[in-house]
Amino acid sequence: VASAETSLLNKLIRTSLVESSHHVEILQRDPSSPLFSVKTFEELPLKKELLKGIYTMGFNRPSKIQETALPIMLAYPPQNLIAQSQSGTGKTAAFVLAMLSRVNAAEKYPQCFCLAPTYELALQIGRVVEAIGRFCADVKVTYAVRGNRAPQGAALEGQIVIGTPGTMLDWCFKRRVVDVKKINMFVLDEADIMIDTQGLSYQSIRIQRPGCQMLLFSATFKETVRAFAMQIISNPIVIKLREEELTLGNIRQYFFTCRSREEKYRALCNIYGSITIGQAMIFCQTRKSADWLAVEMTQDGHQVAILTAELTVAQRADVIQRFRDGKEKVLIATNVCARGIDVQQVTIVVNFSLPVDQNSEPDFETYLHRIGRAGRFGKKGIAFSMVESQNVPLVQMIEEHFQTKIKQLDPDDMDELEKLAN
Repeated sequence: VASAETSLLNKLIRTSLVESSHHVEILQRDPSSPLFSVKTFEELPLKKELLKGIYTMGFNRPSKIQETALPIMLAYPPQNLIAQSQSGTGKTAAFVLAMLSRVNAAEKYPQCFCLAPTYELALQIGRVVEAIGRFCADVKVTYAVRGNRAPQGAALEGQIVIGTPGTMLDWCFKRRVVDVKKINMFVLDEADIMIDTQGLSYQSIRIQRPGCQMLLFSATFKETVRAFAMQIISNPIVIKLREEELTLGNIRQYFFTCRSREEKYRALCNIYGSITIGQAMIFCQTRKSADWLAVEMTQDGHQVAILTAELTVAQRADVIQRFRDGKEKVLIATNVCARGIDVQQVTIVVNFSLPVDQNSEPDFETYLHRIGRAGRFGKKGIAFSMVESQNVPLVQMIEEHFQTKIKQLDPDDMDELEKLAN
């Protein structure tokens, strides 16, 4: 599942929370009912072991979504919640704290369920549970995922069960190693991915149980997510934090007309020789083109990393982390990483080929996400596109679509390039 891979990649490479400038929007059935937000973790009814765990993980204060969501999740009587917030805003840590707060460590049976769409995402959530709950000595996590056998003829003892819908369903209703009547919290993570994956949403509905606290998390809140959520959650409070919108206003855009890939490469070398680059991302349309460019740049003495769909998610995360750490100055990529990857030092994005769709029309969304890598968090950036002469009309279509200006440059005009550096 492509969207699940993207989500896992973001979890693997996230070293800090994404700060959002958007306000938190809260929808509740009774607007007169008071809601509280907090600015510190000490204001929450958390055991000292959990405070110690959250601080050890490097969280000094609640993120914007945590400020509002945690008081709701930890309230008595328990309240149902739907929380929509972009990746990297602290959703996982929030519901992990809620689960660890709700369990009774003295009782050796499952009390909290957490469902994720894939094996890898379930394990990643489990790592967060184990990290935040490292000082909660008697709390145990069990993974209901492929490859893990349910105990024969014995009930589970772990208080928190994290898994995927198919295996969880098998453990609950076929093997009966879980007494669903004793589950007091049900967490559904990545709901938008669940819904996009055939069958997962149906399985999730079967596992949920009336009478226990329901927490649903999603990066988007499309109509399909809303309808699905209302099927399984009664009287929820809804928290929405809009995703940061990519904008082209702070990115200067230029294009070169080139006759061949060799001419594109010469133009690229001129850019590299004229402009002081923090780090650059170069996007290619195909893996073959990316491989060729990586060989050429390496032979010319540049430190480059390459990112393509053939790499595993863990390998991609490693490449991105090395790039973030400055071990390579140039990241050559196909569209696999056009979205959601934030590297603060990226100042230049190069389209070695313009992104096009199956009809050879401009892929506007991919263009936006590609060059948006150079203008993260309001910083100024520069984007260059290498364009074959027959594709110049595509540039004009992109200009019209985004109401923006893309200036043509001569690839051999070093004086013009040096002006850009200033």
